[in-house]
Amino acid sequence: MNNGAENNLNVLVTKGQSYPLGATVIAGGVNFAIFSANATQVVLCLFDHNGNNEKQICLVHKTKQIWHGFVPGVKAGDLYGYRVYGPYQPHLGHRFNHNKLLLDPYSKQLKGNLAPNDANYGYDISRNDVDADLSFCEIDNAQYMPKCVVIDDSVLKSTPIKRLNIPLESTVIYEMHVKGFSVLNPEVNKAHQGKFAGLASKSSLQYLTQLGVNCVELLPVQSFLNEPFLIEKKLNNYWGYNSIGFFAPNPSYLSSEDIGEFRKMVDRFHDAGIEVILDVVYNHTAEGNRLGPTLSFRGIDNASYYRLVSNDQRLYINDTGCGNTVNSNHPQVLRLIMDSLRYWVEVMGVDGFRFDLASCLGREVYGFDPGCGFFDALSQDPVLCQVKLIAEPWDIGPGGYQLGNYPIAFSEWNDRYRDTMRRFWRGDKGMLPEFARRFHGSGDFFEHHGRAPSSSINFITSHDGFTLRDVVSYQHRHNLANGEDNRDGHHENLSHNYGVEGHTSNENIINIRSRQQRNFITTLMLSQGVPMLLSGDEMGHSQQGNNNAYCQDNSICWIDWQQIDWPLVEFTSELIKLRQRFPILCHAEFIHEPEDEYANGFTWYSRHGEPMVKQQWSEAETRTLAVVITSEVIPPYQYPQALLLLLNACEESKPFQLPEVEGYQGWQLLVDTQLTQQKLQTKPNEKEKSGAVLLCGRSLKLFHAHHQLNNKIVN
Repeated sequence: MNNGAENNLNVLVTKGQSYPLGATVIAGGVNFAIFSANATQVVLCLFDHNGNNEKQICLVHKTKQIWHGFVPGVKAGDLYGYRVYGPYQPHLGHRFNHNKLLLDPYSKQLKGNLAPNDANYGYDISRNDVDADLSFCEIDNAQYMPKCVVIDDSVLKSTPIKRLNIPLESTVIYEMHVKGFSVLNPEVNKAHQGKFAGLASKSSLQYLTQLGVNCVELLPVQSFLNEPFLIEKKLNNYWGYNSIGFFAPNPSYLSSEDIGEFRKMVDRFHDAGIEVILDVVYNHTAEGNRLGPTLSFRGIDNASYYRLVSNDQRLYINDTGCGNTVNSNHPQVLRLIMDSLRYWVEVMGVDGFRFDLASCLGREVYGFDPGCGFFDALSQDPVLCQVKLIAEPWDIGPGGYQLGNYPIAFSEWNDRYRDTMRRFWRGDKGMLPEFARRFHGSGDFFEHHGRAPSSSINFITSHDGFTLRDVVSYQHRHNLANGEDNRDGHHENLSHNYGVEGHTSNENIINIRSRQQRNFITTLMLSQGVPMLLSGDEMGHSQQGNNNAYCQDNSICWIDWQQIDWPLVEFTSELIKLRQRFPILCHAEFIHEPEDEYANGFTWYSRHGEPMVKQQWSEAETRTLAVVITSEVIPPYQYPQALLLLLNACEESKPFQLPEVEGYQGWQLLVDTQLTQQKLQTKPNEKEKSGAVLLCGRSLKLFHAHHQLNNKIVN
């Protein structure tokens, strides 16, 4: 035995198995296995149910860098952690410190909170010099650390999962926060507000099903921690992009100590016809840079788990902007990520993932590579190749912006869509060609190597930035509550306040803001690609101009169920129904100009009813456009269909001549964003029959027509 701890628990520890990693309940006890390539000794620490009375057991058996042992008498619900011995040589990448209790990367549940204390750092944090992290802290931190819980998930594994298998092109994504959605909902049981159980409540599911979305994308639910600088400012990491446990649900979202609460939530979503996608953070961890705490990965094997600067491994590569970058190129780290993903699919029942800063995961030593090991591992995995995979296609590293360059298995957050639609409806010059490309599904980025319009995840807003209400109410960020003197967050938001910054009682401004919100939502739902709606946008939710509300765990971010714009909710619901009613709006393949009057196709027109020509696309002052989308016979329809969209992003009203489309006449008005309240229209309007339509400033209208056969309009 190496110099270090000795067994102080009177049990017979046997060799056990090196697989699976983590704590596995088997007959008579628990098998423990943990990877560390550079450790000299690994000590398992067991605690009573209060997290006290530490008992230590040396895991003396090692197989291919996996330390393992079977401990009889240990059972589900028991608490544990690790102490790992090894060299403390920061310049060589090693930061072992056995005085620090470490969390198991494979732990499926954490109990207790991380108590802020200097003892959580592997070095002497009281030193205030540039070489502080080269010092060694001998203070024990066990009393300040959460503990890992031994979990028996055999029941969850044996429970069948109801898979919906909704085609990606038919998906309408609703990005939401577990706590923020239900914490203020008075119809949710108080004990369940802000919890997984709150999302699974009758009230939450009833709202979502009536809205019509069929997929929710949850902001991070894997265990995360508050950054030290937030704790100093008495703020919390609300979004959760600061992971410390890739298997364990975040404890604050559980209303009990049963992690099965998450699975029950997923099952209830599935019963309601809604899939669940998780926003996952595998690009960095909560341990931060060289001055961060030692909580898990750093103390288990820093040189393996993190990407380090080659000529001085004391320093961390920071392609994430969060202090460190997970070394997904290492086979054991890659295995950790893959095991985590499969666990959430096979045991917890989720339907897919959105990968935060996914370019980090696609990096090889020489840079981003769509054929990297991680992407290859996903594409060949028999479980993960069947779920929905969405990339945030950038990081802050060199060459990190990779929109359109991901493998065919991925869809990608399309920020070019977001920026274009904001600029178009703001009235920026020269936006027609860019608008058409984004509306058509961004084929300039995605129409290659067999990729489809569903490769583009279209959004106007997301958790990161202004809400939709704020996009039309603020021209500047208002982030003072974040404690960074309003320096954080995006400077340019491509927004417009229409004369007053923030709240106003001016009816004219209120009307145009409401109309612009309807314009944005309508454009989103009519575009080719997959629409993603930010939770609360359909309710008129405002963050008071805060465009970086990651640390606002309060009413700034929480949905106020007493202040909901119900007409906007109904309008959004009707648009989602319309998208489902016309399959051509979510076509599985890219479509272009129709070959004949019975074919799928996009045809662009000027407001004068004439097909657009090259010169017109380059007219910078023009802010009007029309498009006809025709479809072949697609069930449930027995005849070809056509949709006509008229768009006016000018401040003043503009007359439009309805285009003459062979085989179609008698356009029926479906949507008019000038109207504050409406149901989808079903009867022809005499004015539209005449071929002339007036659109007020900053508005759109959508029309529908059946194909005319044998000189008869088929209804």
